[in-house]
Amino acid sequence: MEIKVNFLDNLRLEAKFDDFSVIADQPIRYKGDGSAPGPFDYFLASSALCAAYFVKVYCSSRDIPTEGIRLSQNNIVDPENRYNQIFKIQVELPESISAKDREGILRSIDRCTVKKVVQTGPEFQIETVASLDQDAQAMLMLKPDESHHTFILGKDLPLEQTIANMTGKLAELGMKIEISSWRNLVPHVWSLHIRDAASPKCFTNGKGATKESALCSALGEFIERLSCNFFYNDQYFGPEIANADFVHYPNEKWFKPGADDALPDGILDDYCLEIYNPDGDLCGSNLIDTNSGNRERGICAIPYVRQSDGETVYFPSNLIENLFLSNGMSAGNNLDEAKVQCLSEIFERAVKRQIIEEEIALPDVPRDVLAKYPGIMAGIEALEAQGFPLVIKDASLGGQFPVMCVTLMNPRTGGVFASFGAHPSLEVALERSLTELLQGRSFEGLNDVQKPTFNSMAVQEPENFVEHFIDSTGVISWRFFSAKHDYEFVEWDFSGTNAQESERLFAILEDLGKEVYIAEFTELGNACRILVPDFSEVYPVSDLIWDNTNKALDYREDILNLHTLNNRQLRKLSERLDESQLDIYSDIITLIGVEFDENTVWGQLTILELRLLICLALGELEEALELTETFLQYNNNTVARGLFYQGVQAVLEISLDDELELTDYQESLGRMFGQETLDAVVGSVEGSVRFFGLTPTNSQLEGLEKHQKLIDSYKKLHAARARLAAMAAAKAS
Repeated sequence: MEIKVNFLDNLRLEAKFDDFSVIADQPIRYKGDGSAPGPFDYFLASSALCAAYFVKVYCSSRDIPTEGIRLSQNNIVDPENRYNQIFKIQVELPESISAKDREGILRSIDRCTVKKVVQTGPEFQIETVASLDQDAQAMLMLKPDESHHTFILGKDLPLEQTIANMTGKLAELGMKIEISSWRNLVPHVWSLHIRDAASPKCFTNGKGATKESALCSALGEFIERLSCNFFYNDQYFGPEIANADFVHYPNEKWFKPGADDALPDGILDDYCLEIYNPDGDLCGSNLIDTNSGNRERGICAIPYVRQSDGETVYFPSNLIENLFLSNGMSAGNNLDEAKVQCLSEIFERAVKRQIIEEEIALPDVPRDVLAKYPGIMAGIEALEAQGFPLVIKDASLGGQFPVMCVTLMNPRTGGVFASFGAHPSLEVALERSLTELLQGRSFEGLNDVQKPTFNSMAVQEPENFVEHFIDSTGVISWRFFSAKHDYEFVEWDFSGTNAQESERLFAILEDLGKEVYIAEFTELGNACRILVPDFSEVYPVSDLIWDNTNKALDYREDILNLHTLNNRQLRKLSERLDESQLDIYSDIITLIGVEFDENTVWGQLTILELRLLICLALGELEEALELTETFLQYNNNTVARGLFYQGVQAVLEISLDDELELTDYQESLGRMFGQETLDAVVGSVEGSVRFFGLTPTNSQLEGLEKHQKLIDSYKKLHAARARLAAMAAAKAS
């Protein structure tokens, strides 16, 4: 994590990271102002807070109340060496907690991350740089020995060279990549989380049997998501990029809707139109680009090459973002390697969906087959030793597809977690299934997995597949575990060179009668995206009409300019929101594609609360009271915001009752909610305070630091594409 420090007045310092700011000072006796804790005080507090966090996680996973638990820490200093200290953590536990859980709580404290880092002894590297902002060295803890070369199945270069190539590309782009966490819960199962230090919203996870392979996985995913613009899916790019020569890629084309909002000629092909517009209901306006929000430019379409005949087909960026999410994206040492990964991922998810929705019972992998892979067996045995039985299944559906499945059972909660992996090599597919199972997860996190069910409707619900796609936490059927399986086990093998594997995987899709469309992105190396219509979509096609992300265009400008709208404009905005049939608990971040600091009122704002604030601003008090009651009934906002609306409810009820006078209650209300909050409440009801808690912004995104960081990240990529396009044009001329 990158922490930037600003020098304030006197000895005060400000540390900024992510969306947070921490102020440090020195005591008056050390010439400071004593206005904040000192740096060392924060260090001491971090270990106590970390210990308490692990206690909380342990108790929450077992429904143990924490009200009676108290924790304290004292640091005992050696009088002869003040750098030699003992951190003594004491926990007071109620008698109601069993001996087993008492021991478990102490073990959980022992897992404190701060404690482990201190005990290991961090290494400090101190250096000067010409510019912190321009220093683009990859901030990676892992420094492989260049004299060693590690090859793994599926990779055409050693891992060390792959890491160097990818980090070099990102450094050239001006991105600092930092590793924020590692996990290695069982042997041969590693995972990590990396992110752009300047824009933490740009992050990926990686997994593998070793640290190096997990890092390769994370870096590859980072480059593929940059190359395919996935980090910026549905996000508003702002007016500068919206009106640039290109918005997404230099080779994009723009199309305007036809007469009566018809789909324009030139986008998609007949095969795709039959899938995406079977009844002729899809309109041109449904495909207006969400990121630019530029209705005048219309539909932005990206060229894809049709695999069957090499023809170019233009896919609207809106369609891709709405239906495919991240499915079918990959980066590799060469394009064949990337295509194998793309296709493997597509098969993994399509087969997984079929198995879950059709409640297919898969065959077990025989023990003698598993024994061929001792590293994988070590991970399986370690998980089972932790009390998690595993079921290892062949998900190839009789040898048709290169897919495996590892399913974990949690006897503590009755939940199950089905993890799938795919690759032309059975060994790699099995390894991916196992490493996916624990990617970014703790043992406590496995207590949150869903219980299996015999309710077919719950399993077949489209949203269930979306949950499985995002993090595999959807529900699966009890029928999945039947000993009477629907297919026989096949020890399949589609492996070969990457070129051969790519051909074999394409052949499977051809046998299924599927058209395949490919876009190659080489500005950051070798990345590509593959679309297989009616096979690799994540969301239903109907979302293009009924739940399209470009609904943001109907609200974005008004919401960003909320404070400058007149009453007529506010009323129209409220009416549009009311008539839209949007979920009133949807957050504004998702609705308009703009990132707000989640620790602000904007960051927690929902459609319901926005309409409530508009009603208050318009003096529509009866409707405001109704919305306030709804807000308080299902309030997931902060405690302070909840208290504000409790005050609003009370003042509204007084104001709307002819027999009550607000002056009779102000003293009691002030004592209940605090005078500052009460002033905001009364001002909101009387109209002198508008949109309490929402800081003004506008269409230029002023003051929205979190979103600006994301756009700054995209501008680096956008500029690199523009440079490459200019070089290619100059070379061609």
